[in-house]
Amino acid sequence: MFENGQRDKVIVRTSIIGIAANVFLAAFKAVIGLSANSIAIVMDAVNNLSDAAASVITIVGTKLAGKDADRKHPFGYGRIEYLSAMIISILVLYAGITAFTESVKKIINPETPEYSTVSLVIVAVAVVVKIVLGRYVKSVGVKVNSDSLINSGEDATLDSVISASTLAAAVIFLLFHISLEAWLGAVIAVIIIKSGFDMLKETLSKILGERVDAELARQIKATINDFPDVSGSYDLIMHNYGPDAYNGSVHIEVPDTLSADDLDKMLRKIQVEVYKKHNVILTAIGVYSYNTKDEEAVAARKKVADLVTSDPDILQMHGFYMDKAEKTIRFDVVISFDAKDRSVVYNNIVAKVQKEYPDYTLQIAMDTDFSEA
Repeated sequence: MFENGQRDKVIVRTSIIGIAANVFLAAFKAVIGLSANSIAIVMDAVNNLSDAAASVITIVGTKLAGKDADRKHPFGYGRIEYLSAMIISILVLYAGITAFTESVKKIINPETPEYSTVSLVIVAVAVVVKIVLGRYVKSVGVKVNSDSLINSGEDATLDSVISASTLAAAVIFLLFHISLEAWLGAVIAVIIIKSGFDMLKETLSKILGERVDAELARQIKATINDFPDVSGSYDLIMHNYGPDAYNGSVHIEVPDTLSADDLDKMLRKIQVEVYKKHNVILTAIGVYSYNTKDEEAVAARKKVADLVTSDPDILQMHGFYMDKAEKTIRFDVVISFDAKDRSVVYNNIVAKVQKEYPDYTLQIAMDTDFSEA
């Protein structure tokens, strides 16, 4: 995992390489496209310019996202990276719509292209450059967890396909004197529009708030469960404030013999260990106690667990505690999102347990599956 300062430097350096490559390619393609009267190559050049603009936005977004937290934004500015990724998606969409409009005009009023050997060689070189650039930028984006770089890398890879298509159209024209320029431009535009839409949808999903990666959740719970007095960890909720920036909360299950002092020491150690291993700040750790002193209560826990988990829509039961003095039973149930009606499943569970323990007041909480696979 990269430190924030090192991560930002990698993103900026990669974006600068992208800017230089795209400006260089755009200039050559624009000259070739205009001299050859090729709308497809001109649109390809415009697309390269939009890629360069996207890299500039990535740099600006990374710099702004790296600002320190302040009174107004105590969780920092990391989410700006998602906004910059969204802007890049919109740029790609705009480039696609513009290309489609121009291509349709050329279909209605066709013009004959004029290719030269030099122009075709340069387009071929551009294909290779874009393939290499796309793979490099995307690999760096995955390594530093930057949506902006990943989007730029995918767009560059798509550009290599577009450039290869324009080259193929040129070869077809030279061999068979059939001009597919305008139609190819329209197809390219549709591909760009779809790519932009997919990028935008993915970025908006992250802004809305997605479930945390299941593997990361398992690793965090494993770290917590390694503590001797913790029998289980549940209800892990993580709030994302930018790539690799998480604040979260969790519940742990511990025996009813621990003192407040014992709990305080253990909770602090858990917070330190989770941050050290996973770079996640646990802002709150709730506690469930479970019966250890009463054999009847221990047996009741197993009986209720078997009863509850017999329903295929119940993913988990936890936090069970029977208080014989107050005649209460409390526990949480995690009901799958795949259940046809979660409230019906919950009511059925309550009815089943109440039937087995009619003299007890039930305190059953319906939990949400925030992080399990």
